[in-house]
Amino acid sequence: MSDPYETTEAHLERLLGRALNSFDLPDRLVERLGTALAHSSSLYTTHHSPESGIWRETHRHTYLLTDGGSVSLWELTYRLVGDRAVRHEVFASKAETCLAVTRLFGEASAGASPDPVLVPGEEEPENDVAVLSALYAASAPVQRHREYVVEQSADHARRVLRRAENADRPGEPLATLLRSAYAHQITQAFGPRQCLSDGRGAGFSLYEHAFVLLDGTEVSLWEVEHTATPDGRHMCEVYASEAAARGAMELRARVR
Repeated sequence: MSDPYETTEAHLERLLGRALNSFDLPDRLVERLGTALAHSSSLYTTHHSPESGIWRETHRHTYLLTDGGSVSLWELTYRLVGDRAVRHEVFASKAETCLAVTRLFGEASAGASPDPVLVPGEEEPENDVAVLSALYAASAPVQRHREYVVEQSADHARRVLRRAENADRPGEPLATLLRSAYAHQITQAFGPRQCLSDGRGAGFSLYEHAFVLLDGTEVSLWEVEHTATPDGRHMCEVYASEAAARGAMELRARVR
């Protein structure tokens, strides 16, 4: 997970440093990125297939520039079949990222290209300062693409609930229900975002842990990670609905 206190300069240097193909980025784009003032990163898509050994994630990194514009870089993180090494490639557009998925995983994977998660009624803001606003906005729930992993899902649900520190976390009825989970998906729904709370910086992220039960039912846990605590320590809270989780983030951002 991203460090909410990492500077934009350090974030960009780390991103380009680990990418195998960063030298392919246009020189003009790299020059513009050198003027970045702020950044926001989000998990865009994820595909985990234990059966085939394929694992990949697409991350979108958006940078606010001094000229008032914004630029997005698309990072493909993946492991190849039979190889546990994690590789990173970075691209200037979503289309280039989809081509890379096809190149690495074959034509069958081309259909798994990222589908954007947008606020209803909005166009996708590719080169506008509205990108950051769209990423930061606590929008209403929207439909998300699902790619479930069949891998110790009941245990994953148990661990998510166990690390929740909020008194109003989901109770035993939901915990019992999740013991029959056989597949799950983790999606970053918000952040990481840093904002001022009580005059100090606080980092916020929101994750959806979606589960499929043995009867085919889909159930989600919503995990808020933040540092809006009196001593600035990291804290996890878990809720049964997205609305409750976003409401908690708004409350924590105002009150410590």
